Amino acid sequence: QVQLVESGGEMVQAGGSLRLSCTASELRLAYFYVAWFRRAPGKEREGVSCISSADGTTRYADSVKGRFTISKDNAKNTVYLQMNDLKPEDTAVYYCAAIGSWSVTSGTPTLYEHEYDLWGQGTQVTVSS
Repeated sequence: QVQLVESGGEMVQAGGSLRLSCTASELRLAYFYVAWFRRAPGKEREGVSCISSADGTTRYADSVKGRFTISKDNAKNTVYLQMNDLKPEDTAVYYCAAIGSWSVTSGTPTLYEHEYDLWGQGTQVTVSS
């Protein structure tokens, strides 16, 4: 069974940094578009960042631009989300999601939930003030 597994979430003080990892069993992330989403308490899940399969095109939500960086290490079959200058409003469960590149007709990664059909269970990030 295909699984995405997130790790790296923990409690950190405001201004601190964390790096989240998303790994996969039974598939090669090199051929997938991968995104990070998050759901804060009492809020709907929102897109944070995404990366394409081949050329590494990335996209970020306005709220994290300049602070978060998504990257992919194909040798390790892992996608990372480096989060710097964390704020209390970044507190959320962070989810990794993926879609096969052959299913992406636009050729551009997006932050729309419905475009991803593989999801992880999430990892909790808590930023204290």
